[in-house]
Amino acid sequence: MTTTEPPLDRQRCGVVAVLGAPNAGKSTLVNALVGQKVAITSPKAQTTRTRVLGVALAGDAQIVLVDTPGIFAPQRRLDRAMVQAAWGGVQDADLIALVIDSKTGLGAKVDRIVEGLADRREPKILILNKVDIADKGKLLQHTQRLHEKVAFQETFFVSAATGDGIAEMKAALAAMMPQGPWHFPADQVSSATDRMLSAEITREQIYHQLHAELPYAAAVETEQYKEREDGSVEIHQQILVARPSQRAIVLGKGGQRLKEIGSRSRAELAALLGCPVHLYLHVKVKEGWDEDRNVYRDIGLDWVE
Repeated sequence: MTTTEPPLDRQRCGVVAVLGAPNAGKSTLVNALVGQKVAITSPKAQTTRTRVLGVALAGDAQIVLVDTPGIFAPQRRLDRAMVQAAWGGVQDADLIALVIDSKTGLGAKVDRIVEGLADRREPKILILNKVDIADKGKLLQHTQRLHEKVAFQETFFVSAATGDGIAEMKAALAAMMPQGPWHFPADQVSSATDRMLSAEITREQIYHQLHAELPYAAAVETEQYKEREDGSVEIHQQILVARPSQRAIVLGKGGQRLKEIGSRSRAELAALLGCPVHLYLHVKVKEGWDEDRNVYRDIGLDWVE
C-alpha cells in the first residue's frame, strides 16, 4: 500500500458510492478494500446507519468509498433518514457500485434500488458479493437480469469475507479514478473521528452480543472522549434503549452482559487507537429516542419529516 503521496501530476482520486440492500456485505467490502476496519459489521440488517467514508490507496490512486446504509422500504423516521443518507451518498460520486448478495439473490429490495439507478448518469459497476457461499449456477442469471435493466460498465465477482477477487477489483477501481489531487492525507483511512468510531464499535458489540434479543432501536452516544496525560484515552458512553425491559437485556444478570460488551469494545478500540482505553458504559431508558433531533445529530443523520 502507498504510504506517501505521489507527485500531483500523477495523482488520481475519485468517489465511489457503495449501494445495496441490507446485508449485502457493503461494510465488509469497504473494510476489505481499505485494508482495515472503518465501518462496523454484523449479521443484523441495517447495521450501517450513516454514510461512512473509507479511503483506499492503490498505486497513485486514492479511492474514496462511501459506505451507505442498506436501502429498504422505510416505515419510521429513522428508516427514512437512513434511506435518505444512502441515496445522498450518490451525490457527487464519480462511480456507483451496486453490491448484490449472491447467496440471497435478487428480489423486491434489489429491484427498488435498480429502479433508482436506471436513469442516473454516473458510471456504474456491479459487484456480486459472497460468491464463496452462493449457488454458482445462478450467478450468471443474476448478472444477465441486472444488465438488462442498468448499463453497468464492469461486473466483479468477489467475497469480501474471504478476500477472493478483492485485489483485482481494487486495481480496476484505481484505473477508473479520474486524474486529480487526493482528497485525504496518505495515512488517513476514514472520515470518522475517533469519538464517532468509538460509539460505532460499542454499537457493533451490542449487536454481536445480543443478536435477536434486543430490537433494532438502540443507539450509542459518546458523552465524553478525552486523552489522559499517560497517553491513554478515557471514553464515557451512553447506550439508549426505549424500554426498561430492553435495559435489563443489555445489562444482563448482575450486569454481566454489559461488562462483556464493554470488555470486547474496549479491546477493539485499544487495538484501533493504538493506546490503552478506559471505557465506561451506562444504559439509559429514553422512550422515543428515535424521535429526538439531538440523537440524529449525534449519530450523523439528517432530521427528516
